[in-house]
Amino acid sequence: QLVESGGGSVQAGGHLRLSCAPSTTSYICMGWFRQAPGKEREGIAVIYPADRSTQYADSVKGRFTISQDNAKNTMYLQMDSLKPEDTATYYCVKGRLFAGCSLNRADFPSWGQGTQVTVSS
Repeated sequence: QLVESGGGSVQAGGHLRLSCAPSTTSYICMGWFRQAPGKEREGIAVIYPADRSTQYADSVKGRFTISQDNAKNTMYLQMDSLKPEDTATYYCVKGRLFAGCSLNRADFPSWGQGTQVTVSS
């Protein structure tokens, strides 16, 4: 079961770091999705542990960084330069063994319960 932590409320321009545990073995993609009120869930960042390759949505590229600490069995999402439009519930996701790694929601059968991030202007 995936468990997220680290959400909260910050002002625009601030930063937060989300955590997700447990992270996976090397050949399972993991990532983060988010859902704002009235909007569909959006894939924002994924990482393939085997080669540490990453992919980001254009909306967060250059501001968010996904990483994984194998020693701590934890995945992170560092969020900098936060904007009010980043306000959403953020979900940790896990893919399938040896499957692809993309921002496609269908690639992720396992989801955490979500953590709320609120950015005020």
